[in-house]
Amino acid sequence: MKIVPAVPKDQADIQTLLCDCELPFDDLSPEHLTHFFVVKDQGLIVGSVGLEVCDQFGLLRSLALTEALRGRGFGLQLVEQIEAYARSQKITAIYLLTTTADRFFAHLGYQEISRGSAPTPLQKTTEFQSICPASAVCMCKDL
Repeated sequence: MKIVPAVPKDQADIQTLLCDCELPFDDLSPEHLTHFFVVKDQGLIVGSVGLEVCDQFGLLRSLALTEALRGRGFGLQLVEQIEAYARSQKITAIYLLTTTADRFFAHLGYQEISRGSAPTPLQKTTEFQSICPASAVCMCKDL
C-alpha cells in the first residue's frame, strides 16, 4: 500500500469511502481532487485525505481510512503527506473541523481555536458554512 495523488476517476471510490466512514462528501468535486491523496490496496481506495486551498490557508478534509487500517499509522502518514503537500503549495497554516478526531489531531500538533477566528476565506467554504455542524471542533496548525 502506498499514498498516491488522487485522479478524477477516483472520485466515486473516495465518496464511497467517505460515506462508509460517515464523513461528508456532497460538495466533493473533480477540482477538489487536485489536492487529494489516496491509499490504494490492490487497486482499491482504502484511505484518503484532502486539502481545500484558500489563499495561503488550507482546510484539511476527508481524512478517512477503512476500519481495517485504523490504528496502524496510516492516518499519521496521510496527515504528514498533506502537510508536506501544503508546504509545497506555500500554505502557511492548515485548519480543520472535526466532530470525532480532535484528540488525534491534537497529538499531531493541531490546536483548538474558536471557529470564528478561522480566516475569512475558510469560513466561506461549504464545509464551514453548511456541512460541518456548529458543534464541530475547529483546529489549526501553523506550517
